Amino acid sequence: MMTKKYVVMGVSGCGKSSIGEALATKLGIAFYDGDDFHPQINVEKMLNGIPLTDDDRQSWLETLNSIIVNEPALVVACSALKPEYRDILRKNCPQLQFIYLKGKFDTIWQRHKMRQGHYFKGSAMLESQFNTLIEPNRLEAMHVDIDKTPEEIIEQILTNIAQ
Repeated sequence: MMTKKYVVMGVSGCGKSSIGEALATKLGIAFYDGDDFHPQINVEKMLNGIPLTDDDRQSWLETLNSIIVNEPALVVACSALKPEYRDILRKNCPQLQFIYLKGKFDTIWQRHKMRQGHYFKGSAMLESQFNTLIEPNRLEAMHVDIDKTPEEIIEQILTNIAQ
């Protein structure tokens, strides 16, 4: 049986956590929200509207990689904005599959404005994520347009991973 290890990726507000959790439930495997593993200093920066740097993300990505390597099957929600970040997540786990939730800034910003109690604040931070994002190519990640219902997104992912 093929190992089932997935990272649902994209900018903040694209639906990584909700889609990732729903996918994990459908597959009957563990779900981890990458946001839960940020060190407190990163959370404080984001609460203050300060975008994270590569150095800020390094230990966080290494923590997530450790979870990915040690779990037999899982879905992780993680922005994974740059190829270098995806390389850290994939270390010692070449079978890891990325699922890229792709959306337009305006669509995602509208979703952000409806969020309650999330530490990610301000359009400048979302702009920073879009500026940092280096989209994976279609060989590196499955691309899924977020302009669909969550059910349609999950169905598309399940169809694609079954092939």
